[in-house]
Amino acid sequence: MNWSHPTMNKHIPMYKEIEQYIISQIRSNKWAPLSRIPSENELAEQFHVSRITVKNALSNLVEQRIVYRQQGKGTFVAEDHHQALDELTRAASPAPRKRTVGFLMPRLDNRFTANVLSGIEDVLSAEGYRMLFSKTNDSQQDEIVRIKEMLEFPLDGLIIYPVEGENYNSEILSLTLSKFPLVLVDRSLKGIETTSVSSDNFTSSVEAVNHLYEYGHKSIGFISSRPEGTSSIEERIAGYEYGLEQHGILIDRSLQLSTLTFSQSIEETMNSLRQFIISNPQMTALLASSFGPEISRVAIECGRRLPEDLSIIFFDDVVDPIFCVVAPTVIAQQEREIGREAARLLIEQMGETQSQCKRVKLPSKLIVRDSTGPNLLAAPELAEPRT
Repeated sequence: MNWSHPTMNKHIPMYKEIEQYIISQIRSNKWAPLSRIPSENELAEQFHVSRITVKNALSNLVEQRIVYRQQGKGTFVAEDHHQALDELTRAASPAPRKRTVGFLMPRLDNRFTANVLSGIEDVLSAEGYRMLFSKTNDSQQDEIVRIKEMLEFPLDGLIIYPVEGENYNSEILSLTLSKFPLVLVDRSLKGIETTSVSSDNFTSSVEAVNHLYEYGHKSIGFISSRPEGTSSIEERIAGYEYGLEQHGILIDRSLQLSTLTFSQSIEETMNSLRQFIISNPQMTALLASSFGPEISRVAIECGRRLPEDLSIIFFDDVVDPIFCVVAPTVIAQQEREIGREAARLLIEQMGETQSQCKRVKLPSKLIVRDSTGPNLLAAPELAEPRT
């Protein structure tokens, strides 16, 4: 059966537009009482939306007694729909349902995630959206559960900050295939084409290596959590290695520690860091992708002064420098702007029938403070006594 294509209105949610389309077909007698209306799949294809969006529209019409469902047969125009439509017309125009967006994040225990959340809220609040958010506790299983829970609400779109080490998520893939409005934050998932917003991690690492090289450092290490499945970390490692190669420095895998996880205990993390620093006395500088406070503490415990013995650049300016023994040199990401851009892209998706996948990478900024300095082993004359 050939269904006509509706005229889209970008100023109302898609589920509401589908409701209005169905009502107009019934009012104009194109769909007679007791006749079957298009299936969820047919309407989803016609409107280029997910079945979830269509299901929301049909559920509202069933509640209003305009249509009814028969298990295994489909959805039909109610025989007494005239009364329901008359009631709908007579009723005072109700306040429209406030459009709702969900946000899932691994954790909310640092300034980075808090600022991303604030950025998302900045835009959604200004545009009249309501936001639901939940933590996934760095667990892919929790993430799957939270996505399912979010979709139980009349949800217009979803922003997800995927957990680290995630190679594949069936729920995210399902959302993508069904064209449900979705934006990923901080990282992307291989093999899943969806819109994402992150920092330019590759370029940031290259700039960090350049800064250390200018200080005379050539034995430069790298510390992170496991990179597998986490695009942001993979990009940082790639930029770090590219930066070394650009300066003719051979890549030494023994100077890389990328086996840490957020699920291990603080004691396990500290022991791994301690062993790494003790085992590499020749290392004069390093990039810390994560675990910054723990790295600083272990380095000092091992007798490595910052920056005289060890220069460190930290990703994410998440700790106020006034609370640090040595003010950290950092790669500062635009976390609040990442959140804002994610919200803008999601709103853009929700207002379009067919939106293209976009990968947005925002530049970061190197902020030089006291945790980096000259390589005194290479140029001891640059040493300045501390008072």
